[in-house]
Amino acid sequence: MARKPWMPRIARWHIWLGWVVGIPILMWMVTGLFMVARPIEEVRGTHLRKELPEEPLVLPGSQLASADMEMKEMRAIMQDGRPVAILTAMDGTVMRVDMASGAPIPAIDAAAARRITEQRIEGGERVESVRLFAADEVPFDFRREMPVWQVTLDGGVHVYIGRDTGEIEAVRTRWWRAFDFMWGLHILDPQTREDTSHPLLIALAALGTIGALLGCVLMFRRRKAKVAAP
Repeated sequence: MARKPWMPRIARWHIWLGWVVGIPILMWMVTGLFMVARPIEEVRGTHLRKELPEEPLVLPGSQLASADMEMKEMRAIMQDGRPVAILTAMDGTVMRVDMASGAPIPAIDAAAARRITEQRIEGGERVESVRLFAADEVPFDFRREMPVWQVTLDGGVHVYIGRDTGEIEAVRTRWWRAFDFMWGLHILDPQTREDTSHPLLIALAALGTIGALLGCVLMFRRRKAKVAAP
């Protein structure tokens, strides 16, 4: 029984597939090269902002932001049915204050972290572990310098609750961590997963653009028909 000519058939499929995806691939390469050509800070205009000395927040007549408290910002929210001010000092420390009485609210403990998770997260009652991380030891899937409670739920969900804010700062699922890993590979920065403009990425994006362009050009090359031998 004669063997099926798979290679010529695959070659024909490849040609037709090239016509379908060639232009989109070239478009992705060109736009990708454009987007990585400059650091994201320059794209956002961050480099144009002048470095000015920070001024403390002062509210005349307020005990929460008086001149001697050296406050950087104040955020007012509702927690447990009461108005709460989250105060950030000029040195970066954070504290909560009851806005009605002015009394400081202590940092949350493990039991409070569990309760917040149960109240605000679907499936939050299925807690596997609760662990406190210092600001300089946070897990890689959080990547923010602040003390947080990590509440691990069934299914690999990590809920991060600020120790000093009492707020859910992030929710990380297994899918998020897989996405984050793929993002690191996509931008060729698997360590920090934040640098979207570096020489290796720019060089490979340029080579990919050239390759895609040449591929599109070759699709228009006329091939001579092969004449079967008699």
